[in-house]
Parts: sequence; structure tokens; C-alpha cells
Amino acid sequence: MTIVEQGSGPAAMTPPDLIKDTTTQTFVKDVIEESKRQPVLIDFWAPWCGPCKQLTPSLEKAVRAAKGKVKLVKMNIDEHPAIPGQMGIQSIPAVIAFVNGQPADGFMGAVPESQVTAFIDKLTKGMPSPEGDIAEILNEAEAAMAAGDAATAASIYAEVLGVDATNLTALAGLARCYIATGALEQAKQTLALVPETKRNDAAVSAVQTMLDLAEQAKAVGPVTELEQKVAANPLDHQARFDLAVALNAGGKRTEAAGHLMEIVKRDRKWDDDGARKKLVQFFEAWGPNDDATVEGRKRLSTILFS
Repeated sequence: MTIVEQGSGPAAMTPPDLIKDTTTQTFVKDVIEESKRQPVLIDFWAPWCGPCKQLTPSLEKAVRAAKGKVKLVKMNIDEHPAIPGQMGIQSIPAVIAFVNGQPADGFMGAVPESQVTAFIDKLTKGMPSPEGDIAEILNEAEAAMAAGDAATAASIYAEVLGVDATNLTALAGLARCYIATGALEQAKQTLALVPETKRNDAAVSAVQTMLDLAEQAKAVGPVTELEQKVAANPLDHQARFDLAVALNAGGKRTEAAGHLMEIVKRDRKWDDDGARKKLVQFFEAWGPNDDATVEGRKRLSTILFS
């Protein structure tokens, strides 16, 4: 997963993850300090340990299912023997839970997944669900996008995806950030992470439409050339249509809609009602509550039914 770098253009960056490896040097930061924000499980393991290989999948699955209430940090005791030695770890796998900077609980051996889940439930009992926090964070991202700050919005969406990699609002939002900065390939890659069964979700569908429009805009040519063509021949509907697509890509929604409506007024049947269909596509991409959509629908209705 990548996010938009502050400034312009994309940069590779991994969003915060629930599961990571640690070392003797990073143990304090990854476990002690992090556990002051939320419970952290540290899994002491080794490559030669058969029970460790049995436990790891169940442990990771249970941590992901907790969706941000707890994090998992893994330490290879062969490569980093100092910490487990100090903690008196004599048998592996051993899982120790840290809370508020201190060991709070733990278990040893390859226990069943149900037991791991029960352990996490007990550890996090009484903690607020992250769902409410996520909704609040997503609102912050939307506010950043509305203010034109795609970089900040992208980092917030990536933070949410670090907790819930399948969050549709965050996936769609991150793809929107890429489109806003012209990083269309990254937008495609982000939308590809949406499960097939969720592709018709309204937010996802709207962003897919935005992406389609942005790709079309790359093929129509510079705005100034198209404006000159329309000025030279107001009946050149193709040039006016292309100008609308280019203006929309530049964020000039009212002007883009105006040119398409001009085509509808002059020749409703042009290109098999292409201008009206493109307007509807614009409205879908902008969203039903966008000012340009609301005003555009009113103006289009006046033209069609007058």
C-alpha cells in the first residue's frame, strides 16, 4: 500500500500495521512505549520451533480480528536472546501481553485459536470499540479532502487501513487522493484491493467513475486548445464535449457541466445523447450532495423539460 507524499506525487509508504517484528534495539519502542497506547502481545519464537509455526497463524488471525484493540510484535530469540533472557523465557512459543509499559499476562505453547481469542478478549475487556474512532478519523480525512489537502487525507486513510485493510471508505478515499494528484496507476492498484463482491458499493463506484473520467481527460488534449476550437466553432460539439471532460479533470465542475448542457440545448441527440450521459457520469463522480451536482441537476431538468 502506498500513500500520497506531502507536496505532489506518490511515494511508497507502509501504513501502520498491527503485526511487526522487533529487535533488541527496537523492543522498548515497539513494545514498552506502544503498550502505553494499547495492549501489545510479544511472541517469542525461533525458526526451528515446530509449535511456534503452529501458533503464529492463529495468533495473527486473532490479532487482526480484534481490529486495532491489540498489536502483535514478534521476536526471534535466536537472533535476539537478550530480552527473552532478561524476562526469564525458558520455553517457546511464549506470548507475553504488555499493558501500560508492564507485563500483564501471558501464555506458553501452541494453544488453540479459540484460546488465543479468549486471551485477547480478556485483555481488552472494557476497551472501547475502534469502530467509533475510525468513523471520526474518516471524517477528518473527508475534511482534509474538502480543503484540498490530499496528502493529509491520504495519510489518514492509510492509518485506517492499517487497522482495517478492508475498510471500503478508506480504500475509496485513498484512491480519490491518488486521482487528485494524478497518480492514476496507484488509484487503480488501490481499487483493485476492493473485494469483487463490494465493487458496486456507492463510494467505490463513484471513485471508479472518477478514475475513468481522469483517464479520458488525458486523451482529449490541453484545455487552451479545446477552448480555441470551441471559440472558433461553437457548433463543434466534440470539441466542447472534450473541453468539458478536461475542465472536470481540472476541478472546474460548474464550467464543465455548462458546456455539456450547451450541447444538450443545441442538439439533444448528438452522439446518442452523449452529453447528457456524460453529465450523469459527472454527477455520480461528484456525489449527490456536491453543490455542482445539486445545481447541475436543476439546470439539466430545466433544459430537458422546458
